[in-house]
Amino acid sequence: MVTESLIAWLLDSDPALRWQVERDVVGEPAEVWEATRARVATEGFGARLLALQDSDGQWAGGAFFPADFDFQGPEAADDAGQPWTATTWTLNALREWGLDSAVLRKRRTAELLAENSRWDYEDLPYWGGEVDCCINAWTIANGVWLRADITDITGIVDWFGEHRLPDGGWNCEWIEGSRRSSYHSTLNSLKGLLAYDVATGGTDATRAARRSGEEYLLQRGLFRRRSTGDAVAPWVDRFTYPFRWTYSVLNAAEYFRRAALIDGTAPDPRMADGIALIRAARQPDGTWLQGRRHRGRVWFDVDVPEGQPSKWLTMYGTRVLAWWDQGRDHSREAHTDSHDGR
Repeated sequence: MVTESLIAWLLDSDPALRWQVERDVVGEPAEVWEATRARVATEGFGARLLALQDSDGQWAGGAFFPADFDFQGPEAADDAGQPWTATTWTLNALREWGLDSAVLRKRRTAELLAENSRWDYEDLPYWGGEVDCCINAWTIANGVWLRADITDITGIVDWFGEHRLPDGGWNCEWIEGSRRSSYHSTLNSLKGLLAYDVATGGTDATRAARRSGEEYLLQRGLFRRRSTGDAVAPWVDRFTYPFRWTYSVLNAAEYFRRAALIDGTAPDPRMADGIALIRAARQPDGTWLQGRRHRGRVWFDVDVPEGQPSKWLTMYGTRVLAWWDQGRDHSREAHTDSHDGR
């Protein structure tokens, strides 16, 4: 399904996307994709976001919401969508696009945020995190990326062990009394813990927490209710880029791909039905279509409107299926070899 025309289409993209296509789809040598990745700081999406940073280290004047966000106004209505311009969302994008964090370290971004940025919840200090699982996970990932004070980050890491729910995952609504894990919260928590493990080598506690959260999703085949086997919600195969905070089987499979490559493990067979949903969404030309985009303020669009072929989703879908198919092929070869006595 990865035709020359599809590769050419994917390569005709912003450096933030192109370097990942070169590395994970085309298989270019490191010197090629690393040179493209370096351009994220000086061209396209990455350069545009860097130019929007405030002198106090923030974006849009706020940690999670812009400084001018009216929590009582029309923008705060349930159907209005959250603004995506504040500091955390911008750091998430730059990190996921592969920006060299040295660019922001030269600007003293971590230090400036420690001095100037506070969470909307109880005015807590930025690198200390707050009570929301997803926010804390992004704070870990951005903190280890920017090399913020490891004491603060470690405190948030420990928080995840203390707030894991009985079924193995996490829920941002634990503060409201929820005792049942959320797909969204669990996936975002796993991403933060994985970033910590990659940056620091991890601990027995962080690895155990990750295994627990992974089991929560794997026991449910990435998208089912454990009680009935039915799909947990329509959004499981609704693919949209940027992913933001939302769960989908593609977003989850991308996490498991990264974790497996880092941990040196094979794809878990319990993902098979979720992978089938990803494969079913692929169009005859090898592309994936953009789903319903998240409402809310953005600095600028980085992908196509709903219903159009998305280069970002196509890159994610293509590399997830390649990882899965290669891993399953290796598993079958190992099984055959063991039965042949080799």
